[in-house]
Amino acid sequence: MSIIVDYRDRMRDRPRASLGRILHDLGTTLLDVAASPGDLDTEVTGVHIYDPLDELIVPPGGILLAVGVQRADDICALVERAGQAAGVVVKLPVDVDERVRAVVLETGVAVLGLTRAASWSQVAALLRSLLAEGDLAEPGEGPPDDLFSLANAVCALLDAPVTIEDRSSRVLAYSGRQDEADQGRVETVLGRQVPDRYLRMLDEHGFFKQLYQSREPVYMELDDENVINRVAVAVRTGDEILGSIWVAVHEPLSEQRQRALADAAKIVALQLLRERAGADTRRRLRADLLSTVLAGGTDSAEAAERLGIATRLCVLAAQLTGDSAADPARGESDGQRFCDALALHVGAIHPKAAAALVGSVAYAVLPLQPGGPDSSGEEARAVRVAESFLARVGPRHAANIGAGRLALNLSHVARSRADADRALRVLRARGATGQVAGYTSVHFESLLLQVADVAAAEEQAPTGPYQRLLDHDAEHGTELSATLRAYLDAFGDVNAACAQVHVHANTFRYRLKRLVEISGLDLSDPDARLTVMLQMRIFGR
Repeated sequence: MSIIVDYRDRMRDRPRASLGRILHDLGTTLLDVAASPGDLDTEVTGVHIYDPLDELIVPPGGILLAVGVQRADDICALVERAGQAAGVVVKLPVDVDERVRAVVLETGVAVLGLTRAASWSQVAALLRSLLAEGDLAEPGEGPPDDLFSLANAVCALLDAPVTIEDRSSRVLAYSGRQDEADQGRVETVLGRQVPDRYLRMLDEHGFFKQLYQSREPVYMELDDENVINRVAVAVRTGDEILGSIWVAVHEPLSEQRQRALADAAKIVALQLLRERAGADTRRRLRADLLSTVLAGGTDSAEAAERLGIATRLCVLAAQLTGDSAADPARGESDGQRFCDALALHVGAIHPKAAAALVGSVAYAVLPLQPGGPDSSGEEARAVRVAESFLARVGPRHAANIGAGRLALNLSHVARSRADADRALRVLRARGATGQVAGYTSVHFESLLLQVADVAAAEEQAPTGPYQRLLDHDAEHGTELSATLRAYLDAFGDVNAACAQVHVHANTFRYRLKRLVEISGLDLSDPDARLTVMLQMRIFGR
């Protein structure tokens, strides 16, 4: 019992997010100090990615990820421009000379080296997890106990590095001292997921079966000189398994430490349940606030202020293209993970971006700096951001994204959201997957869909030559309307059109003559051609 009391005391004494604490938690395997101003007690407030094409905005205490920066001259220039930052991260090896050290001492901004094995998205995700960015805590609310605090407390109790994982072996939190473990643990922490080859090894030895059948810690001898043995315990509430705690050890735990680990699993279970409920509440709140901003109106300014978003922005509307009707629960879970990934992506680009799931659509508001005399440049940049996101999530999340026009102020945000929805609908109508469309590029297709909506609502039907052609096809089983569509799509090129419908050119010419006789359509009249082409698009036959 004394162990539990001590454990909770450790949880309550969580230090603030200083640069030194973050470096200690991540370990020198991932981040190391290349040039220090001396004191690393600066409080870290956020993570930001350097883009040479955008205005550099780094608030006090921000960590700047210097993507593509290598030479000492460039490092010096960037540190000087980011004078309020807590640190600048550069991929190893870092080119540090006397000029860099002098600028670091002058500005107080540390230069950190990132291992080349880690991607920028990985380090951004890890840092944001440590900082717990995005929590919509009320003013005056103290920092909650979190899984990282629990992992560090268990590490202190067991004197060994710890990870807390979910049922899919995704890392939810990890302790410090990970550099004391093996390469497999380093890869696990960097990727936030246990690598497949280690999962197969554990499964082949039957360790997962032992773990989930036992309520006590399980010691696992891995018989590999490059891998440290593990002790793991399932984290459960009743019969539901929420995840597990994994400890890298060289020998079995003592009886006292086994009890401590089993007791810690109960507290982690409570924290996971609290975080599940809290995450649901925060997500609902964030979705409600973002919905208010997207709708415009009198409350949008207050909602935007609570979310901390900028006013000059483009709206992105993203939706998974898979069939979620077969398994609604899985569809909702996949949609939320997709939205979380989108929020991380846009948040790494701009600190005042925001994203939330509204229904089945993940909306993101992306602040953009002016790039020209009109909004077309900003919309194109929003499209590139969306394309980059889909390229990153790849086959894990098959989706489409629509991008709205630039909103110059909050009163225009609702219009940008409508633009994004319409662009997304065009992609759905095309049957596309993995595509991005800006509203201006699909404007006319969107208008046709809107006209089709009006026609359907008013129960309107085709008229004139096109209606006569459809009636003849229905009565005699002919395909004259398909012949007409192929002819118009080929701009009157009979050879191209007959190849499209797979008939001989003479047969096609005969059908073309017949459809003119039956419908009365004058193919030499451009207005008549336009009229029938629009009817084909609007009525979709």
